[in-house]
Amino acid sequence: MKLQFIEAGEIVTTHGVRGEVKVLSWLDSPEMLCGFERCRILGREYTMESVRVQKTCNLVKLKGVDTPEEAQSLRGKVLELYREDVDDGVIFAAELVGVEVFAGGEAIGKIAEVLDYPGNSVYVVRGKGEYMIPAVKQFILSTDLEKNEMQVRLIEGMRSDEN
Repeated sequence: MKLQFIEAGEIVTTHGVRGEVKVLSWLDSPEMLCGFERCRILGREYTMESVRVQKTCNLVKLKGVDTPEEAQSLRGKVLELYREDVDDGVIFAAELVGVEVFAGGEAIGKIAEVLDYPGNSVYVVRGKGEYMIPAVKQFILSTDLEKNEMQVRLIEGMRSDEN
């Protein structure tokens, strides 16, 4: 199901004297956050005046946050993106939880969690059994968030409770 807001990262500290915040990105890469102009923190919309990458984090200058003290008040808060600002082709792990999964036209369960591994993510599907399905084109045939459905191809060994 498409979410209205996507959690993009956590504000972990302040940076400098202009009121910048350091964001630990939860996106695929910190570079991804650089393409956005607005965000939401605690239900309030902010314009991002600048976003740049620093190692594995982002340094973000928010309009209206001009001092280290103002930036400090945001520490520990979650920075969210508006889903409407994100390309429709991009699917976030949080949107997949609860999606009904079908194999060969038969419902096998719903995605309960998404595990991130270095090679690829793995979808844990629970229903008529528990399945561990690698998130690769070879096994994920289609995903339709509007219908809340995913079509997959199963192979032997994906069902975790098989002998």
